[in-house]
Amino acid sequence: MTVRRRTADDKRCGLPEAAGLVADGDVVAIGGGLSHREPMALVRELIRQGRRDLHVVGSAHGIDVDQLIGAEAIGVVEQSYVGFEQDFGLAPAYRRAAGQGAVQLRESCCYTILQQLRAAEYGLPFIPVRGIIGSDVLHLHPEYSEITCPFTGQRLIAVPPLAPDVALIHGLLADQHGNVHVRRPLVLDERFAFASRRVVVTVERLASSQEVSAAGVTIPYFLVDAVVEAPYGAHPTSCYPHYTYDREHIAAWIAAAAGDEGIREYFETYLAPDECHYRDQIGEAALARLRTFDESPERWQELMA
Repeated sequence: MTVRRRTADDKRCGLPEAAGLVADGDVVAIGGGLSHREPMALVRELIRQGRRDLHVVGSAHGIDVDQLIGAEAIGVVEQSYVGFEQDFGLAPAYRRAAGQGAVQLRESCCYTILQQLRAAEYGLPFIPVRGIIGSDVLHLHPEYSEITCPFTGQRLIAVPPLAPDVALIHGLLADQHGNVHVRRPLVLDERFAFASRRVVVTVERLASSQEVSAAGVTIPYFLVDAVVEAPYGAHPTSCYPHYTYDREHIAAWIAAAAGDEGIREYFETYLAPDECHYRDQIGEAALARLRTFDESPERWQELMA
């Protein structure tokens, strides 16, 4: 595994090399959320490379976690929710693995994870939260500890810092140095970048430093280890303002994820051998159609029907 110097002048690399910064057993923070701007090109490459026993951390996620579970790449899931928007419900591979005990569940809540990331970012040994008091989340996290506020006497929960081994993030633009523009909502991406030991970014397009600066640098170069140009790198999730999420393809995954054979057939059809093959299988016409979501309310309704 090659670890790049964060001060390197040129951090551009290919997708296989970038995914190679993730090792078996790593705590992996996955950017985006639900069906929006998830780093799916990196997720697919981790599956191609046969990664195992990952501990994935995120806010609320969908097809990214579901596919990694379908590929038997995950050992621990630390999320607030894994499922889909609109009418698709819970993620089928995740739900099945959870019911069978095939993965370890450490359900948390978005704010608690956010505070843990802040503790890591600030160099604190713990940070207090209160929202999970009275919930069963405490039973899933023996590392949490009840404390008493020395100023008010209030009961609080101390949670430890969360410093993922690597963060995977998909953005809109980046320059060769690793300055990245991510459009809001940022979800937890910015905090992931500051708290994680390594940061790997895919973007829709590599651009000049001037263009990235004009758009706004969300994640600065000194946090980033590798940057990859990956058009449609969030597909089938959305990456506004470029494209909406591919509801038709998500439906196809959900049907495939109903059983092991369907998952194998999906991976054989779409994943091998690389991202060019994946985009070819989706089809340029289908991808281009997703970019027309903002033409009119009727067009949006058609894409979501």
